Amino acid sequence: MEFRQLQYVIQIAKEKNFSRAAEKLHIAQPSLSQQLSKLEKEIGVLLFRRTTNSVELTHAGSVFVKKAQGILDNIEQLKQELDDLAHMRKGKLVVGSLSITGSHVLPIVLPIFAEQYPEIEIVLVEDTPSKLEQLTASGQTDLSLLALPLFEPSLEWVPIIEEEIVLAVPPEHHLAKKSEPIRIESLRNEPFIVLKKGQGFRQNALEICEKAGFEPRIVFESTNIETIQSLVAAGMGITFIPKMITRSSVNALTPVYLPLAPPSPIRTLVIASRKGRYLSRAAEAFIETMKQTTEQHFGG
Repeated sequence: MEFRQLQYVIQIAKEKNFSRAAEKLHIAQPSLSQQLSKLEKEIGVLLFRRTTNSVELTHAGSVFVKKAQGILDNIEQLKQELDDLAHMRKGKLVVGSLSITGSHVLPIVLPIFAEQYPEIEIVLVEDTPSKLEQLTASGQTDLSLLALPLFEPSLEWVPIIEEEIVLAVPPEHHLAKKSEPIRIESLRNEPFIVLKKGQGFRQNALEICEKAGFEPRIVFESTNIETIQSLVAAGMGITFIPKMITRSSVNALTPVYLPLAPPSPIRTLVIASRKGRYLSRAAEAFIETMKQTTEQHFGG
């Protein structure tokens, strides 16, 4: 069994297509098929079911891919640790991020980090919270910017920002002109617009209502919190929004933002990594830069 064969199997599993996998690996498709056949013959099990239209992992293939990813990740960690021991500043850091939240945080952090560590390459991976947790747990990202709660038990995290959650209502809503903070329990009969399942802040919104003793009446769902804000502004319902994501410019698609009565709900943003994973000096420096810059800008 060769190191490159592990990479080949992982790429085929990812692409579910020999041609695309061969292209990503920069080898000819016949060579890729030959290497896979050689490996399967050596270990005595089929890793993939091949049909004219698809390539799917067998049960043995799923086990193989999981173990192979762990081996490649351990090798990468070893390289990072040896680089650190040699006092090298060069390297690559794979950072996962929530797309909307990242668009508010990373433009503040990345320029400062790049100035301090110009030879460290940052690779950004944007995905849903659940997918980012999986990628971080499997070592496919070194660090990920996520929001609590996390559901993957193999992760540990460092808190970065605690931000207020506010209520967004249409400009013509009966609450829009209220001067005092809104009591959450008074929203029991209001129509809510929330994120779809799998989107992290959805859970925060549902828990806010649950703590106030009711289940929200959901009238619309979206995968994009910016779409939700526009729907609220158009009069389709109300929603909860992290203060960081509220719109600063006032126009026809801007809701009215209202504070919630104490104890005001908050959202905690964290930098997560896999428990026990070796954190390179680059990763530690990135965490420290993130903590310092977000504290200055957001009062983290």
